[in-house]
Amino acid sequence: MISRVTHQTVQRSTLANLQANLSTMASLQSQMSSGKKVNVPSDDPAAASDLLRLRGEQRVSTQYARNAADAGSWLQTVDTAITSSLASLRQARDLAVRGGNGALGQTSLNALADEVNSVRDAILSQANTTYVGRSVFAGTSDAGVAFGDDYAYTGTGTGVERRVSSTTTVRVDGDGAAVFGTGDGSVFALLDELSTTLRSGGDATAHVTAIDSRIESMLGELAGVGARHKNVLEKQQGLASQEVDMTARISGIEDIDLAEVILELQSQEVAYQGALGAAAKVLQPTLLDFLR
Repeated sequence: MISRVTHQTVQRSTLANLQANLSTMASLQSQMSSGKKVNVPSDDPAAASDLLRLRGEQRVSTQYARNAADAGSWLQTVDTAITSSLASLRQARDLAVRGGNGALGQTSLNALADEVNSVRDAILSQANTTYVGRSVFAGTSDAGVAFGDDYAYTGTGTGVERRVSSTTTVRVDGDGAAVFGTGDGSVFALLDELSTTLRSGGDATAHVTAIDSRIESMLGELAGVGARHKNVLEKQQGLASQEVDMTARISGIEDIDLAEVILELQSQEVAYQGALGAAAKVLQPTLLDFLR
């Protein structure tokens, strides 16, 4: 049995094919203009699902990277403050040793005492170092300074932490009580005692052992800060590598191969022009088309 093909059948078939060709060209042009293979979920539901998951992971990773950068800045500030305080305290130790020289007159001892007071003020300033308006030695306290004029410690026992991965948090502040001591047992009170001894003509070297003990405490805290800072830097490197890998994975899913798309679009244009030419020959107008 021979199937009957009418003029209307050919017309509908041709128009459907032309429409499909135009739809493909529109999709390719959309890809070229956006540079993406997936512009809406219907373009590729599976790829769209993967992209949503990867972008979610990327946002989390980006936040961890911000936390790590902030942690690094905190720890760098703490490290600098303790290092400067150590240098000042070593200077005070040298002054104590010099003050033990029995040949010095009271005028010289008073001058050494003035230097000790300057060192104390410098260390107190370092102890009240802030980062973005928060004291780096006062824990979670909202006090403006870690140590007041009476050397009382205003900090809390709770440290400031930053989460740098799903399983890792890092303390980013310094323990002011451990670094500088508190109250009458603080390094500031110790230097006041040294100054008083110098002005009274006493034996300044009697304070050297206490100064050495405080130096050891500072060195211990500095080592802890250095270890945490190293951990943060390693996390930053890992997060940076993870960001590059994730960006490459996202690009592999959604970015187009420009040369391939251009070639395909040109092929579709040639096919479309050819289809239009063929349709013009097959679908010739009839007298009835003119009479309508």
